[in-house]
Amino acid sequence: GGMAWKQSRTEKLKKPVCWADRLVAAALGGMDMRYTNMNTPEGLNHALEHGFRLFEADVRLTSDKKLVCVNGWSKSTYEKLGVCAQQYPDAMDYDTFLSCRMYGTFPTMDVKHLLQRLCQQQGDWKLILDIGKPKKETLADIRAALGETPLLFTFRTKKEGGVREMDTQAYISLNKAVAATGNADLIDVEIFTGDGIVTDLISFIHKNNAKVVASNHDFDKTPSKSDIVYRLRKMQDMGADIPKIAVMPRTKKDVLTLLAATEEMASEYADRPIITISMSGLGSISRIAGEVFGSCLTFGSGETAS
Repeated sequence: GGMAWKQSRTEKLKKPVCWADRLVAAALGGMDMRYTNMNTPEGLNHALEHGFRLFEADVRLTSDKKLVCVNGWSKSTYEKLGVCAQQYPDAMDYDTFLSCRMYGTFPTMDVKHLLQRLCQQQGDWKLILDIGKPKKETLADIRAALGETPLLFTFRTKKEGGVREMDTQAYISLNKAVAATGNADLIDVEIFTGDGIVTDLISFIHKNNAKVVASNHDFDKTPSKSDIVYRLRKMQDMGADIPKIAVMPRTKKDVLTLLAATEEMASEYADRPIITISMSGLGSISRIAGEVFGSCLTFGSGETAS
């Protein structure tokens, strides 16, 4: 029935839709249309085998402050794990959680092993982490759990390629609240939120001893070289510590345009690190050789080429 509806719906659209790109394996996917909200290795493997590339995982801290994949510490969760909720008024400890089986069958998983599994996949994939409705202390707990690993906080709005819309005032309030905790090392700021707003936000973040990654994403095209350089210079002039731009190539020449703009910005204008990315498989060379042209950071997988 679902496939028939998709086919019927697609016929009514003016442009064809790639449904595989729009489907999300929520809670890392279920099993046999029965077992859901599991966040387990089996669910993830099942989703990967069926072609999913966009994953959502529920993440919570254990009582000993370690990140695991679980949809909260509710009575329902404990029932699925086969344990008595009264034993754990707040959260389970790490070792006990990993010794449990969801529905008595499926092994549980921590965030480290989730990332290791995804990094073994070829091609692009995207992971969305749902931390629920955290207490104010949650960010501090995550900061402590990460140790010396730098923490970059990003809320990606829908207009910049994220999955959720957020009005400007809420976006400002969220980023300022995170900066005020002192637990984020870097905070992503979308540069085209409004010049006055962005200037004020960057100043606030700096006063709270965090760095700013200013960002812009073009998922439709690759702008001209001069436009890319203009956007990066604008981020620098507005006080961002690391200007970042990601663009979508349609041809091989588009990838060369991005790399040429990177070289020009790095050699003629930049007085700080910059990040530039040409997206999709076509732009993968920019993520491999970006450092040669002046980009300071790239994306990759732990074991298998992506």
